[in-house]
Amino acid sequence: MTLLLLGVVLLVAQPQLVPSHPAVPGPDSRQQELLRKVGTLQEDTREGAAANGSTKQLPQTIIIGVRKGGTRALLEMLSLHPDVAAAENEVHFFDWEEHYSQGLGWYLTQMPFSSPNQLTVEKTPAYFTSPKVPERIHSMNPAIRLLLILRDPSERVLSDYTQVLYNHLQKHKPYPPIEDLLVRDGRLNMDYKALNRSLYHAHMLNWLRFFPLGHIHIVDGDRLIRDPFPEIQKVERFLKLSPQINASNFYFNKTKGFYCLRDSGKDRCLHESKGRAHPQVDPKLLDKLHEYFHEPNKKFFELVGRTFDWH
Repeated sequence: MTLLLLGVVLLVAQPQLVPSHPAVPGPDSRQQELLRKVGTLQEDTREGAAANGSTKQLPQTIIIGVRKGGTRALLEMLSLHPDVAAAENEVHFFDWEEHYSQGLGWYLTQMPFSSPNQLTVEKTPAYFTSPKVPERIHSMNPAIRLLLILRDPSERVLSDYTQVLYNHLQKHKPYPPIEDLLVRDGRLNMDYKALNRSLYHAHMLNWLRFFPLGHIHIVDGDRLIRDPFPEIQKVERFLKLSPQINASNFYFNKTKGFYCLRDSGKDRCLHESKGRAHPQVDPKLLDKLHEYFHEPNKKFFELVGRTFDWH
């Protein structure tokens, strides 16, 4: 009896371990209930599974961004791998409150059917720049592997503008020239959202509060455009996939001006909205953009321990 009491005293007297990284709040009772419902829903999908035994699974990998960085091209190329099942549409679960409030059970319904040996992937480019998303994804799965594809920040701003411009033109709505949005009172307009989305350093700091750098693979979007195969090989290794994608899966389409895919003898290219020509911009304005991003880019390179061929 004396030995038992001594053991209890020693156990109580043990110092509490201090976490080596900032503590992340665990799931509350509501989130625990959602997780329980997810388990139930997964059982339901198994009951209604396809003949090959496929079911719906929460993603083990998410392409978190960045907008106009090449996320669609990355997803299409990754889908060449037989062990990848990709959600077709951008789900916007973690960044849209009306979706997130419906819980992980709803999120699961947005996933594709997959076999037990397949990796489920979804992509929503807005995740990278949404402040609440890193913690929310961490609460779902702290071991998840994340893919981030980045381009030269100045080029990304121009692509961002081009997409919005064409969206307006298709709806027969007017849209101002890029100079009117980028410049205010002779200086760059800091309120222009496209500029903020290209400040990779600031957004990456938020992600590293919840995930170690080793859980985030950065894809060079500029290189993916010029020579996609080596970049996809790196993604395969990061996701621990067997090397199944080959150089023969890619061919350069001279008409479109970018690489297209060849899968099981069938050729397919990205939608016509991809690869649009950027508007002509005054060289002096481009110089302002390059100068503006110089310091943030330098900080980003130091943060991730890697440099990119950006202006």
